[in-house]
Amino acid sequence: MNTYSFLIAAVGGYLLGSIPFGYLLVRAFKGEDVRISGSGNIGATNVARKSPLLGVATLLLDAAKGLAAVYFASRVFGGPHHHLIMTVAALYAVCGHLFPIWLKFRGGKGVATSLGAFLLLTPKTILCLVALFLVLAFAFRYVSLGSVAVAAAFPLLVWAIGEYRDPVELAMIALVSALVIWKHRQNIGRLTAGTESRIGQKLSPSSANDSGERR
Repeated sequence: MNTYSFLIAAVGGYLLGSIPFGYLLVRAFKGEDVRISGSGNIGATNVARKSPLLGVATLLLDAAKGLAAVYFASRVFGGPHHHLIMTVAALYAVCGHLFPIWLKFRGGKGVATSLGAFLLLTPKTILCLVALFLVLAFAFRYVSLGSVAVAAAFPLLVWAIGEYRDPVELAMIALVSALVIWKHRQNIGRLTAGTESRIGQKLSPSSANDSGERR
């Protein structure tokens, strides 16, 4: 096993994942810091409160950086551990988004980046997860509910479909899911309390007060 291959894939994945597109787009086009408005989130949902177009761009770019990290690993590294190296790149791309060095390790919540990172590795699962997210988000009008449900279903669904069987790789996917759910812990609290903001609704005071959690 070539340790350097895993190290390069991890570092490359992290650096790509840590690009804070939501922050950069709002700074470039609005001249503002998205972290001090709304929920404090650098992800697509909060960016969309500034500009729906920038929100869509953030969503696509956050997914694309995860995809790029895995694609880079797939093209550069071969051999018997090829699939494992790609999974490492995916994991670290998500970690880069969650904990970007450029923003003092306060990043996004990782849903879009996770979906993009595992698109090449688990395309059937990702398609199912996108469908699940859309159904839940628009049926209940909670983005966070769809996000948490997708994260929780990810390791179970990928195993059930059969796109992953290796225990080490499944553990990495479970770690991604756990991290995404952990980053949504305040949303889960608000969902339980009935104070979470719905799609199309202005942030409630309790949501706005949680802006210290840079999602």
